[in-house]
Amino acid sequence: MTTSDWPLWEVFVRSRRGLSHTHAGSLHAPDAQMALRNARDLYTRRSEGVSIWVVPSTEITASSPDEKDPFFEPSADKPYRHPTFYEVPEGVKNL
Repeated sequence: MTTSDWPLWEVFVRSRRGLSHTHAGSLHAPDAQMALRNARDLYTRRSEGVSIWVVPSTEITASSPDEKDPFFEPSADKPYRHPTFYEVPEGVKNL
């Protein structure tokens, strides 16, 4: 296998404990362990990460931007998911 045949990996980094992983970028690597090591060297050079996920790009399934209206339309008919039916007491900063 040559370097041009290496699969593409998507890299997700969590910068601090308690935060979500965010997409940091992509890289090519022959396997998951090498992808993890390369991601560490490339995306956390200044100690800004505490956790890294690498995922083969071929395993990611995404919705199509062309279908955004019909795909997300069913969520509009569930108003109970939005906190608009009660009043927030004074002094409450975060729910």
